Amino acid sequence: MRSDAILRQAHQRARRHALFGIALAALPWVAVAGALIWRTGATLAWLGLVAVLLVSTLHAWRRMRAMDARWLARTLDARRPDMEDSAALLLGLQPASGALPALQRVRLQTRIERGPAPELRIPWDARALAVSALLATIALSAVLLWPRSEPGTTTPGAQRADAASSSGAPPRLIARQLEIHPPGYTGLPVRRIDALSARVPVGTELRWTLRFAPEPAQAALVFLDGQRLPLRRDNDGAWRARRRVERGLLYTVEPAQPGRDGQPQMHRIDAIADRAPRVRVLQPASTLSTVQTGQRNWTVAFEAEDDYGLASTARLRVIRTEGSGENITSKEQALTLRGTGTGKRRRYGHTFALGALGLVPGDDLIVQLVVSDLQAPRPHEVASPSLILRWPPEVQEQAAGLDGMMKKVMPAYFRSQRQIIIDAEALLKEKPRITADEYLQRSDTIGVDQRLLRLRYGQFLGEESEGAPQLPTSDAPAEESGHESDLPTNDPAAPTTHDAPEPAAAAEGEDTHAPGDGHDHDDGAPAQRQAGFGEEQQVLERFGHTHDIPEAATLLDPKTRELLRAALDEMWQSEVNLRQAKPEAALPYAYRALDFIKRVQQSERIYLAKVGVDLPPIDPGRRLSGERAGLADRTDPMRAATAPDPTIANAWLALAPTADGAAARVDLDALARWMASREVQGGDPLAIAAAIQSLRRDPACAACRDRLRTQLWPLLARPSAAPAPRERAGQIGDAYLDALGREARP
Repeated sequence: MRSDAILRQAHQRARRHALFGIALAALPWVAVAGALIWRTGATLAWLGLVAVLLVSTLHAWRRMRAMDARWLARTLDARRPDMEDSAALLLGLQPASGALPALQRVRLQTRIERGPAPELRIPWDARALAVSALLATIALSAVLLWPRSEPGTTTPGAQRADAASSSGAPPRLIARQLEIHPPGYTGLPVRRIDALSARVPVGTELRWTLRFAPEPAQAALVFLDGQRLPLRRDNDGAWRARRRVERGLLYTVEPAQPGRDGQPQMHRIDAIADRAPRVRVLQPASTLSTVQTGQRNWTVAFEAEDDYGLASTARLRVIRTEGSGENITSKEQALTLRGTGTGKRRRYGHTFALGALGLVPGDDLIVQLVVSDLQAPRPHEVASPSLILRWPPEVQEQAAGLDGMMKKVMPAYFRSQRQIIIDAEALLKEKPRITADEYLQRSDTIGVDQRLLRLRYGQFLGEESEGAPQLPTSDAPAEESGHESDLPTNDPAAPTTHDAPEPAAAAEGEDTHAPGDGHDHDDGAPAQRQAGFGEEQQVLERFGHTHDIPEAATLLDPKTRELLRAALDEMWQSEVNLRQAKPEAALPYAYRALDFIKRVQQSERIYLAKVGVDLPPIDPGRRLSGERAGLADRTDPMRAATAPDPTIANAWLALAPTADGAAARVDLDALARWMASREVQGGDPLAIAAAIQSLRRDPACAACRDRLRTQLWPLLARPSAAPAPRERAGQIGDAYLDALGREARP
């Protein structure tokens, strides 16, 4: 090893040895200062500890500064005679110019490298260390063995306070400190304030530290609801207490410190509840989007913020719906998203690949972001508005060459079976007041509605149109057959074509179609095919209509199909009688048809989650009865609205100043119960409670009455606006209202 490295190591060992000795000498006095702080907590004890540390640090710095290279050279010459008082030359402190100094330096380096390692450590002064340790032990024993001051005992300062107390001086609050420990989920630091009122989050732990002069025998925090929190006195004379805040508090310190009005000063702790997160949709701009041509991806983006912090992850609910009408199915899955940003504000985004999802025309994709905050133990969870991506179904295009022949018309209006029954019953009631022609026409119109409704339901059984084919008789030209209307005429004497064939066909499940009813039958066949009258094959081709698979015309189960077939039979009988101006004979068939239709609807009803309507139950006993019991009468006069709770209004009026200066009595107990029984909106509950307490202590205090009246003003119910006069309905409207009024009067 080189000589300079050997000397460097020896120098470092000496310095560390000196530092350890200084620390060993200061350690007992640090223990004494710590014991004083533990027993008394006085400021002088803290100053003593700081002084010991400063002195030790200063002494160590001066010692390290003195042990430099010149000290090393002097110590090396003193400890190693073989250095021949030339250690300065070895350490480069003297110039080595010339052959002789250079030769001497080489000789010294050889001796350092070949000889034992130099010992440069300075021995500790054992006597001084022992004396210092003994003195520190005595001081430490005195501190530890000094008797503690019990609650009944007093320190010298307390003795002076007791002397002041014996002189009759009331205790005064001379020092106060409120230490606020917020709950962990808020991330707020611990803070200390020199006040007794504060605004803190719900769940915060408060620690009070109070000092009185003179010292009272006992002290407590008295809350407005009657609870008392005793203050515990420590050895240093401070009174301490702690409590967790779950709601707003109003309290006084007892012994009470009077305020400017001579009453005990009230302090308030406002508890700030944790707000739920707020979610905002960034993309897309609208909650309902449609798939555009060529679109392959769909991106959604959200932004969430919270007053204290959001959870690290959020949940994205993805719902895909398939099908249409009542055949809708849905599939739901959840994705975990990690947001970007700060703890209080994060952004979430996701891009959907429409091809990977298998989205096809007619499907919907619904997404919703669910975020939560850090509140413990039950975090708030909030869902964003639902975003819907809709892929419209493909529009069916008409075959080429038919565009000019097609007419776009609005779909026909079909009356319900119940409406047909109501119209038929109304027609029977009006029969004595109308003419026979009008009666026949209206009955025939209802029969047409019955036929249209029957055709509508008949589509579920494969029936496409109605009407009986005209036979090729000698009195009917062949070219006009199939163009005659299958509806009966309004003439009651005119024969109808529905008397015999169609009920049987409906009962047996056969299709009866007229030629030219929309099917591609050969109505205009060549003459040679029509010449063979009576041939079986020609009759079937000319007047028959068959389906390859009749069961394929419907997707209903056999039981439901039979119910629907029975309903069609009853509709047919109802139609026949209505077209013949016999509504009284048609009503039994119509009622039975309605019963069959309701049974079909009940058997095939499907409830989907996509439809969220929850209708109230219907009383079937009142349907179609015409009973008006329980219905509001439009002729009833306006009645006064229910008066609000008069407690606040009565108290506010009683607190009003009077001309003679006499104070009216206020029911403060009823007002306090009213405040405690409900959530106050628009006012300051703690301020109102403090004003009630002040007025209860001093009923004659005018300032207290004014303060309470001012606090009650925001709680008064706002007067309702006067109803505006209704606009006139005009000449036709007035006539309609007059007719309704005459109908309501017996």
